[in-house]
Amino acid sequence: MEITKEQNALLEKHLDLVLFKNQQLNLTAIKDKDEAKVLHLEDSLAGLEELNSVEGEFVDMGTGAGFPGIPLSIVSGKKATLVETVGKKTDCLKSFINELNLEAQVSVSNKRIEELAVERPNSYGAATARALSSLSSLLELAAPLLVVNGLLICYKGNKVGEELNTALNISEKLGFEFVSNRKYVLSDRTEHRIVVFKKVKEPEVKLPRKLGFAQKKPFTN
Repeated sequence: MEITKEQNALLEKHLDLVLFKNQQLNLTAIKDKDEAKVLHLEDSLAGLEELNSVEGEFVDMGTGAGFPGIPLSIVSGKKATLVETVGKKTDCLKSFINELNLEAQVSVSNKRIEELAVERPNSYGAATARALSSLSSLLELAAPLLVVNGLLICYKGNKVGEELNTALNISEKLGFEFVSNRKYVLSDRTEHRIVVFKKVKEPEVKLPRKLGFAQKKPFTN
C-alpha cells in the first residue's frame, strides 16, 4: 500500500483534528495518538484493497468521526459520502473536511441510511461499514444504495462465524452473493476481518423498509 507524503500529512491532520475535538465531544474512546494510528488509521485502510477493486464513489455508513471513510477517500482518491445521523458529529465532519480541503471529494449526509437510499438509489460502487451493525442489517441497508456489482465492505472482529452464517441465509433475497472473509492483523497484533458481499441483482423485497427496521427487525431467512 503506497501512501504519498501528501496523503500521509492529510491522514495525520485528520487524526489530530479528531483527537483535539474529542476533548469537547465524545467522538472516540481512544485518546492516545499512537493507539489511534493503529485502531483508526491502520484499521480504516485495511479495506483499501477491496475498495480499489470497484469503480465509482462509495458511501461510508455510520461514519462517526470519519472512519473509515475519510482515510479511504484520501488514499484511494475516490469520492465519498459520509452518513452520520448525530448532528454534532455531522458538524465536526464538515469542519474536518473543510480543514483538509476535501470539499470536492467528500460530502456529509445527516440522514438515516434508509433516507439516503430513497434520495440516491443505486448510486454507489461500494458501501463501507465499521462497527455499525450486524452483517444481516448491513446487507439490507446497503442493497438499495449500491449499483449492481457494487461491494459491501464490512469491518468486523475476528469472531464473525455465526453472524456470517445468518447473513448468508438472507444474502440472495437481498440481491447479494458472498465474496470473501479476509483476516488481517494490525500492528498491535489484534486480528480483524473484512467481510465482503457483492450486489448481483436487485433485492427480492422492497427496500428500504421503514426507518430502523433493518436493525430492529432484521431478516433471518
